[in-house]
Amino acid sequence: MFAAMKRLIALLTLCAAVSFGLAAKADSVVQTEQVRAELAAEQTSVEPGQSLWIALSFTIKPKWHTYWSTPGDSGQGVDLKWTLPEGVTAGPLQYPAPERIAYGEFMNFGYSDKVTMLTELKVAPTAAVGPVTLEAAGFWLVCADICIPQDANFTLPITIGPATSGMSTTAAATIAAAKAQLPQPAPWPVSFKRAGKTLVLSAGPDVGAKISEASFFPTDEGVLANAAPQVQRLDKGTLNLTMTAGKASPTNVAGVLVIENAGQRTGYTVSAPVAVGAAEPAPFELAPLLLAMGFAFLGGIVLNVMPCVLPVLVMKAMSFISRGTVDAGALRRDGMAYTAGVMVTFGALVGLLLALRAAGDAVGWGFQLQSPVFVAVLAYVMLALALNLSGVFNIGGSVMGVGQELTSRGGVSGSFFTGLLAVVVATPCTAPFMGTAIGFALTQSPLEAILIFEGLALGLATPYLVITFAPGVARKLPRPGVWMDRVKQVLAFPLYGAAAWLVWVLAQQLDSPALAEAMAAIVLVGFIAWLWGTAQQSSGRGRGVALVTAAVAFVATVALTAGLHGEVAPTATQSASSISEPYSDARLAALRAEGRPVFVNFTAAWCITCKVNERIALSKADVEAAFKTANVAYLKGDWTNRNAEISAALRAVGRDGVPLYLFYGPKAAEPVILPQVLTPATVIAAITK
Repeated sequence: MFAAMKRLIALLTLCAAVSFGLAAKADSVVQTEQVRAELAAEQTSVEPGQSLWIALSFTIKPKWHTYWSTPGDSGQGVDLKWTLPEGVTAGPLQYPAPERIAYGEFMNFGYSDKVTMLTELKVAPTAAVGPVTLEAAGFWLVCADICIPQDANFTLPITIGPATSGMSTTAAATIAAAKAQLPQPAPWPVSFKRAGKTLVLSAGPDVGAKISEASFFPTDEGVLANAAPQVQRLDKGTLNLTMTAGKASPTNVAGVLVIENAGQRTGYTVSAPVAVGAAEPAPFELAPLLLAMGFAFLGGIVLNVMPCVLPVLVMKAMSFISRGTVDAGALRRDGMAYTAGVMVTFGALVGLLLALRAAGDAVGWGFQLQSPVFVAVLAYVMLALALNLSGVFNIGGSVMGVGQELTSRGGVSGSFFTGLLAVVVATPCTAPFMGTAIGFALTQSPLEAILIFEGLALGLATPYLVITFAPGVARKLPRPGVWMDRVKQVLAFPLYGAAAWLVWVLAQQLDSPALAEAMAAIVLVGFIAWLWGTAQQSSGRGRGVALVTAAVAFVATVALTAGLHGEVAPTATQSASSISEPYSDARLAALRAEGRPVFVNFTAAWCITCKVNERIALSKADVEAAFKTANVAYLKGDWTNRNAEISAALRAVGRDGVPLYLFYGPKAAEPVILPQVLTPATVIAAITK
């Protein structure tokens, strides 16, 4: 929609320019501040019945560009309208192969520096002989940080008659070179295959043994998500170019395939029907997969000490210290069940994530916490578990494995549930090694992605699994006693803290009325817990009244929670520093164009790792002083709620979750990616390096 509005504004501006008489004086050369445009003929004369090639050449000021016939996400192609003598007709304007020009979130198709477009004029055999004047009205859009519509009236005198007037040597050479740059029909078979949001162009065989870069430019709009990367793979002379499909679903795709090798760019016109089915998978490579799984495994181990997993560790600590007798076999089953809970839940989570991405949703690690409904339900669970540990009601060993002997059925059930909850509450955190592994996983086949995520799951489960299988651990467990009730009550408070934090996250996601509904639902959860405890201690009519009232309160809680959906308010960036400003692709591009160094902090209210980093590193006085001394611009991208622009920015550097910290040096082509756990020294070193 934004791209369409930009084109409309450009067209309206162009119309305004014409209506106010801003057209240039008629001539074969027009000079503006940004562009030198020249209209030239291949020859100064043409015989009746013959053709004459005309060149429209642009010399464009550095950092400015103009557009191809299909401009991409924004812009307008060059237009040339002729006023010709009788018997002379003009063909369509023919463009050379374009280039991809990124601007913020947009990807445009066009030209910078110099470009020549061609038109073929045909002279009828019956055309009158003699001098004539060719007239053309040219319209184009030239853009940098701003876009300027420009127009000019060109005149070009030629003679219709015998070719006795000679040839324009310079123009002829320009036109000959431009003809060589026009896209030619592809000399090998080309096919398209679409699967979900993936569109694969296959060209060959015999495309070549080596290609440095390949790009496809569709003739029709909406065929591609233009800003998405195009990934090439050369397999025995066949080029496979994997792209992200756009909103349109054409049955046939046409455009220009540009292949670059050894600095030589060649364009080929291609057109083929689209086959719908499974996209051809990338070749399986074991070494990168094993490396990614290793990083994921290490990240999972570190995840155990991250603050968001603390409530689950509290529950597991209770399962150890509250059992009276120890059965080594049961303890091992406990560890296996916990591991199974972690790995099954991770498998379900990555399956849902991959399904959503295949359907076109821009989601990444921690995506479920972008839903206020999910955050509210997780807060209810944390509050209920804390109230259980405080003695308000009793869940029993079959769920939490607390206060009872570790039996086969009860212990396994409780441990599996604990593993499930460990995964759910771990998603707000990103540990070292995780970002690289997850970013890589979500660019691979579904099978490889699942294997990498299961490596992360195994790392999360490994410390507890090792403890349950380690000899002598059971003998070192403390004996049960009266002190256990006090420990349970103390250990409830980290869970209360987790519930309070989740309420704070809701405050970042919801407007005031919706937040009030969420708070009312949380009060009802506490009321339900109290009623449940009352029912457990009562009998007869009192027990029935308590249970019925609890059921009514539960229905009211569900109704209030369902009402949270769709109440998301625009997220206001919560600055950790007075020097930060909201992130946008356009703002980043503008700052880099100024030559300023830029620090980008991609964060979210539900990301505990992010908040810890902001507290211990980014909000420190010496860090802010370093920013000011080096004139560093600080951009903060808030991913608390879904944001397609931030999702695309994360994927552009191979990541799929927060935190992510980027530092762009004033002359650096690519950003430096900082560690996911920051210290003031780390940030200052990146700035001063």
